Amino acid sequence: MNPTESDGDRLQKVLSRVGFGSRRVCDDLVAEGRVRVNGEVAVPGRRVDVTRDVVEVDGRVVGVLPGLVYYLLNKPVGVVTTANDPDGRPTIVGLVPSEPRVFAVGRLDIATEGLIVLTNDGQLAQLLSHPSHGVEKEYLAEVEGDPGPGALRALREGVEIEPGVVTAPAKVSRRGPGLVRIVVHEGRYRQVRRMCAAVGHPVRRLVRTRIGPVTDVRLGPGAWRALELDEVRALTQAARASETPAPDAR
Repeated sequence: MNPTESDGDRLQKVLSRVGFGSRRVCDDLVAEGRVRVNGEVAVPGRRVDVTRDVVEVDGRVVGVLPGLVYYLLNKPVGVVTTANDPDGRPTIVGLVPSEPRVFAVGRLDIATEGLIVLTNDGQLAQLLSHPSHGVEKEYLAEVEGDPGPGALRALREGVEIEPGVVTAPAKVSRRGPGLVRIVVHEGRYRQVRRMCAAVGHPVRRLVRTRIGPVTDVRLGPGAWRALELDEVRALTQAARASETPAPDAR
């Protein structure tokens, strides 16, 4: 069936609903060839099935399902990132509205503080979590001792955190005595803690301060806010910009 005649919502209506401007503005986006549906350049009059079709504007996937929400939470120490905890510990989903149900994008261990995204947009969550999309995550680590140039260089170049497992190069800088800024793009389990321990400076306190382009120094522990539409688009763009080819399976 011709996509301009199929069932579904008009594309300009969908784009307008998720914040791209008036329907006339969205008509112009389509006419200028800036919108793709399922990888194909959309034509004026195109209709889309918001439950199935993938819509991109300027190369960025946009969430078009009604009711999508995106929260940025500053996770406190002692809160787990699972939806339910058999030990009865507080969970991050208990810190945000209960409806609609959301889930965490990635994880922070119970002793780590800082920023984490929660959403019901499975498409964005998958994009941000997939190993081929190495979105930067920035941490501030308070460590035992005061790392010298050799330790900092090792962290930058990659350290062995278990036999045969070496971390990718990271951005590392000393911010003060026993205080280190570390930016990684991998998602290994307790990676920053293991990196610091590997160079002889175990972590005392760890705070995630940035996810890709998203940060918020005003968000207190346990507080959350809705992400702005521009922030959601920027996260999507960051994930696609950092996409790496899948490793050769040979």
